[in-house]
Amino acid sequence: MADITKRLGLRHLRAVPTAHIRHLHGGRLAHEGTGLAFWFRPLAAAISEVPADDRELSLVCHARTAEFQDLAVQATLTYRITDPERAAERIDFSIDPETGEWQGDPLDQLATLLTETAQQHALELIARTRLAAALADGVRTVRQAVADGLAGDARLAELGLAVLAVRITALRPEPELERALRTPAREQVQQEADRATYERRAVAVERERKIAENELTNKIELARQEEELVTRQGANARQEAEQQAAADRIRAETESQRRTRLATAEAEAGRLLAESKAAAERALGEARAAAQAAWLTAHQQAGPEVLQALALTRLAENLPKIDSITLTPDVLTDLLGRLGRPAPAGGDR
Repeated sequence: MADITKRLGLRHLRAVPTAHIRHLHGGRLAHEGTGLAFWFRPLAAAISEVPADDRELSLVCHARTAEFQDLAVQATLTYRITDPERAAERIDFSIDPETGEWQGDPLDQLATLLTETAQQHALELIARTRLAAALADGVRTVRQAVADGLAGDARLAELGLAVLAVRITALRPEPELERALRTPAREQVQQEADRATYERRAVAVERERKIAENELTNKIELARQEEELVTRQGANARQEAEQQAAADRIRAETESQRRTRLATAEAEAGRLLAESKAAAERALGEARAAAQAAWLTAHQQAGPEVLQALALTRLAENLPKIDSITLTPDVLTDLLGRLGRPAPAGGDR
């Protein structure tokens, strides 16, 4: 929308760069172009503002297929006014010189024209197309049909309109029909899901079976190894017992031999000791006999005084211990008297 300001009975218009301004003064063209700015008298001016930018138009139309089924078409058109002068001559784009707003609804007229024209081409195509084909390939065919129809429309060319792009955003049947159409696909998907579930369960069962077989095989192997271990332990224990018995037997034989040798040695030592003792006793007896004989021989050859002295010595050796002795004069006199008397012939003193 153009920006209009007031100054001393005059008006100043300033347009945006995307708006084509056409200014007529007294029926003659005074200004024309985009992004203009000029002064004008409101009472003698006729100004049109034609948009020169690209514009989007969304539309929805309902068509019937070859099976008389309702199909909703949602589309978006991109258009532009390529000849603003011709569009301003055919459609009212005039603006209020006081406010700068359009005095009519030119864009609504263009939208109605474009919508009805696009619907006509879409309806003609869909009416000859079956529902399944329209849903499967309808977006491309409808877009192409609408684009070709709008491009070849003579009225749009006369208005200076050019449709730049056509986009079909959706082709939708009625909700009940859409649900009915979705049912086979849903059932198929459900069947595939069930089949996948069953296959997964079958695979799980097979894996569980393999796991159980592996566990059973492991248990059997463990039992076999335990059996081998018990057998090996029994053999080792038996071998150890046999070795222990052999060692005990060898130890007993060794001990018996040692005791036998010890007894033999002791017997031999006893015999030798007895023989030595007998020899010693015999030698001692002979020595004693020799000594006794020598003693007797010595006594026979000795005099009476010697024999008396020896007797006294022997007596002294065999007397008990005497701590003190008392000699009276009578005993001493008698003893001395005896010693002084001569001994009788052939007798002992």
